[in-house]
Amino acid sequence: MLALRIRSLRGAHWLAFFAGTLLCWAVLFRMAIPADLRSLEATYGASFIDLLCSGGFGASGFASAFAMWALMSAAMMAPTALPAFATYDDLGHVTPTGFGKLMGGYLTAWFGFSAIAALAQVSLFELGLIGGLGQSVSVPLTMALLIGAGLYQFSALKDACLSRCRAPLTFFMQYWDEGPFRNGLRLGLDCVGCCWALMLLGFVGGTMNLAFMGLAMVLMTLEKLPELGRYLTKPLGVALIVAGLAIPLF
Repeated sequence: MLALRIRSLRGAHWLAFFAGTLLCWAVLFRMAIPADLRSLEATYGASFIDLLCSGGFGASGFASAFAMWALMSAAMMAPTALPAFATYDDLGHVTPTGFGKLMGGYLTAWFGFSAIAALAQVSLFELGLIGGLGQSVSVPLTMALLIGAGLYQFSALKDACLSRCRAPLTFFMQYWDEGPFRNGLRLGLDCVGCCWALMLLGFVGGTMNLAFMGLAMVLMTLEKLPELGRYLTKPLGVALIVAGLAIPLF
């Protein structure tokens, strides 16, 4: 049913949405550090990555880290909200301008998260807890991120935000009169509430690890689907907690 609905999204604003998403992924692919160079950081230290023109986001300061997180948030999170955007389109038969305001509000919430995540990345790098590519080099930090994300899967806040994301029709009918930008902002804040802990797992696998980003996007998309998500949230939490507890064994 969802696949049929997606195939019907042919308006100019939808073409712009898909083109923008693909562009974000293309830029991320271009920015990603090859695996062989990532392995050299383990040998020569974070200063090696800092010398590369295309990398070292944690080492290059807040502006570079924010740009990376903002791009990553747009590439990963906009697709997870596709059912909600399609529902809004169905309800209002919106103009491209209205859809743009909806997306603007949604991305505003995620860019706020990106600023916090970038500040955390720079701080963690300066403390020596993550490498130049944003991956944890601290066993306690890795454990805290995994176990914390796992526990958050069982929280009331996660459940409340996820419930609203899974019922976009009810959500938009409740807040419709606030207009597209505030609807998008509310939706974005709920999305951040659902996914912030999973997004921070980028510090475990490396914030420019495309394999991690792709897997995380798929999991967060499935989690928002009411038919599948309820079978995923808590088992994923258990898996993350177990993985965190097992880290000292490796």
